[in-house]
Amino acid sequence: MTPTTPGTTRVELAIGGMTCASCAARIEKKLNRMEGVEATVNYATEKAGVTFADGVSVDDLIATVEATGYSAQPPPRPGHGAPADGPAEDDRAGDELRSLRERLVTAVALAVPVIAMAMVPALQFDYWQWLSLTLAAPVVTYAAWPFHRAAWTNARHGAATMDTLISVGTSAAFLWSLWALFFGTAGMPGMTHPFSFTITRGDGSGNIYLEAAAGVTAFILAGRYFEARSKRKAGAALKALMELGAKEVTVLREGRELTLPTSALNVGDRFLVRPGEKIATDGTVIEGASAVDVSMLTGESVPVEVSPGDSVTGATLNAGGRLVVEATRVGADTQLARMAELVEEAQSGKAAAQRLADRISAVFVPVVIGLALATLGFWLGSGAGLTAAFTAAVAVLIIACPCALGLATPTALLVGTGRGAQLGILIKGPEVLETTRRVDTIVLDKTGTVTTGRMTLLAVRTAGATREDEVLRLAGALEHASEHPIARAVATGAAAAVGPLPTPEDFAALPGLGVQGVVDGHAVLVGREKLLTEWAMELPEELKDAKDQAEKAGRTVIAVAWDGEARALIEVADAVKETSAEAVRRLRRLGLTPILLTGDNHAVAASVAAEVGIDEVVAEVMPQDKADVVKRLQAEGRSVAMVGDGVNDAAALAQADLGLAMGTGTDAAIEAGDLTLVRGDLRAAADAIRLSRRTLSTIRSNLFWAFGYNVAALPLAAAGLLNPMIAGAAMALSSVFVVGNSLRLRGFRAMD
Repeated sequence: MTPTTPGTTRVELAIGGMTCASCAARIEKKLNRMEGVEATVNYATEKAGVTFADGVSVDDLIATVEATGYSAQPPPRPGHGAPADGPAEDDRAGDELRSLRERLVTAVALAVPVIAMAMVPALQFDYWQWLSLTLAAPVVTYAAWPFHRAAWTNARHGAATMDTLISVGTSAAFLWSLWALFFGTAGMPGMTHPFSFTITRGDGSGNIYLEAAAGVTAFILAGRYFEARSKRKAGAALKALMELGAKEVTVLREGRELTLPTSALNVGDRFLVRPGEKIATDGTVIEGASAVDVSMLTGESVPVEVSPGDSVTGATLNAGGRLVVEATRVGADTQLARMAELVEEAQSGKAAAQRLADRISAVFVPVVIGLALATLGFWLGSGAGLTAAFTAAVAVLIIACPCALGLATPTALLVGTGRGAQLGILIKGPEVLETTRRVDTIVLDKTGTVTTGRMTLLAVRTAGATREDEVLRLAGALEHASEHPIARAVATGAAAAVGPLPTPEDFAALPGLGVQGVVDGHAVLVGREKLLTEWAMELPEELKDAKDQAEKAGRTVIAVAWDGEARALIEVADAVKETSAEAVRRLRRLGLTPILLTGDNHAVAASVAAEVGIDEVVAEVMPQDKADVVKRLQAEGRSVAMVGDGVNDAAALAQADLGLAMGTGTDAAIEAGDLTLVRGDLRAAADAIRLSRRTLSTIRSNLFWAFGYNVAALPLAAAGLLNPMIAGAAMALSSVFVVGNSLRLRGFRAMD
C-alpha cells in the first residue's frame, strides 16, 4: 500500500477468476460503487488499482470482490521487499496454466474420435453412439468446467458472456443427447446420422449432438490456453526492471571491503564500483573519475563523465575507472524502483480492449435464451406436445452453440502470429489487435530504435597536408588502449579502415580530457580541445569551423595532435540505421504521424529527425517524462503507438495505446510492449501494424460469418424444422469457412 493524497491510500489487488474483459468491468463497477473508492481493473494484468479513503479497509475491498464472485489479495509491490510477482503468485499462475493445459489435452484427445464418428458414416458401427457418450462425458463435465463455473457466476450477477453461451450450448447438446439415448430411439443398435437434406419437422428423439458439445469445448479451450500463456507474461516487465540492478555490492566499512547483497545497503554507506560493474544504487561520487553508460535508463547515447561530487544512478554501467560512491537512495526510493512503479501504474491504468466475441455475446446470449423459452412456450401452447416443444427449444440452443465462433479468434490469431514470427513480428495476444486499427500517432525512441544505439566513427577532418589514414593509425592506436566507450568507437573504426594498429608507449588516460602517449615515435594527444589548449596548441581555423558544424549536427568531436601540432578532428555519433528513413515513409503511408522522442540533447535529436524525415521532436526527456509525453498526446485525443528498446522506454511503452518493443533491446522494454519486433529493423514496425490490422479484419469477418450462421439457422430451429444432418453440415461448413478465411493470412507480405 502507498499513501497518495492526504486521507487516501492506494493498493494493488491481485484478482483471480476473471475469464473475460466483462468480468473486469463488473468488478470495477462494484468497487466504484463503494463510498470513497476509485478503482481500475485490468483484465490483461489481472490486477485492480484501488484508491480509497480512510474509512475503507483493504478487507472491505477484498470482501466486495469476493461478493462479486471473484478472489482478491494484495500482492507484494516492487521495491518493497519483493519482486513484482512473488513466488506464491508465480505458483498460482503456473497451477492455473497447468490445469488449463490438462483440460485441453483431455478435450482434444477425446473430442477428435467423437467428431470423426459423427461426421464419417463409415465409422458409425453398432453402438458407436454409446462410445461417443463415453468419450464426450469427460469433455463436457471435466474439461468444460471453467465455462460452467463462470456461467454460474455470471448468472448470479445477471450477466451473460461467451462463457454463458458455451456452457448453455454444450450442456443443452449433451443433456438432449442423454435424453435421446436413454429415453428416445438414438440408443438403438444400428443408429446413424441420416443424410436426408430435406427440411422436416421431427421429435428429435433419434438425434444426438455429442460432437457439437465436445468439439466446441476443445476449440475454445485451445483459445483460452494460448491466451492464458500470453497473459502470464503481463507482469514480467516489472521483474525484468528489478533484475537489472546489481545483485551484490562491495561496501567499504572500517577500512575493509565487504561483499554484501544490495538489499543490505543503507543510506550513507560507501561502496566500490570497479570498471565494467553496475552501480549498485543511487549515490554521489566520493573518489575517482570515470565515464558512465547511462543509456539504459536515460536514452542518452554519449557516456556521462563523472568525478567527485557528481550524482550517479543505480543500474547504470561504470565504463571507465574505479569509483567510490556514497549511497543517497536505496530500495524503493531509487530511480530504478520508481521506474518500475511507473510501468505498473501505466499497465494498470490502460483499459484492456473488450473482446469482440464477449461484446456480441452480451446481447446474443440473452436473445438466444429468450428465443428458446419463447419457442418452448409457443409449441406447448399450440398443442404440439411436450416432446416436440422441447425438441424445438433445445434445437435453438444447440444451433446457437458457437462452433465456428470458437474458431474465429484462435485460428486467425494462430495464423497471423505465425506469419508475423516469420517476418520478425511477435503479437502478444488478441487484445492488442483492436488498438492497431485506431492508432494515428507513432512515437519513436531515438537511441537503439531509429539509430544503432552505439557510438560510431563517422568522419575525419584534417588540416593542411595531414593524411586521413595517418590520423586513424595514430589516434586509433592510442584509443585502443583506453576503456572509454568513445575511445572504443574510434579504435574500432580505425582498425576497420587501416588494418592492425601499432602498440602505443607511455600511454596515460587523462580523466575528463582524453589520452596521451607515444605511437611510432610520435607524441600523440587525443581528446577534448581543452587537452590541446593545456599543451599550448590551438586548432587551425579550418578545424574550428568543422568542429562548430559537427557539434551543431549533434556529433561528438575529438581533437588529434602529434609532435606539438593540432592536425585533425574525429567525429563520432550514434549513427542512424540505414532503414530508418524508409521506415518513417512507410509509417506515414499507413496514416501515422511520427514523433521522435529522446533523452539526448536537442542538437542530436534535430539532426537525426532531419535525416529520417520526422518533423516533430521532443528531446532531453527523462524516463518519467517519456510516459508523460505519451499521456499528453493521448489527452489531445490521439491514439498513440510507441516504439522503443530501452529500460527508459518501458513506462512509455506500457502507457501507450500500442507498445512496439525492439527485440534487440532490453527484456523490460520487450515485456512492456504489446508487439515485439525481433529483427531490430524499424521497417518491421510498419509491417507489424499492417499485419495486426489484417489479422483483426480477419477475426471480424470470421465473427460476422460465425454469428451469421447462427442467426440464419435460428428460425429453422424455432420452427421445429432443424434436420440434424443439415445442422451438422452447416456447422462443419461454417467452421471450414472460418479456418479457410484465417489461412489467407499466410499470404501476407512485407511492404516493398
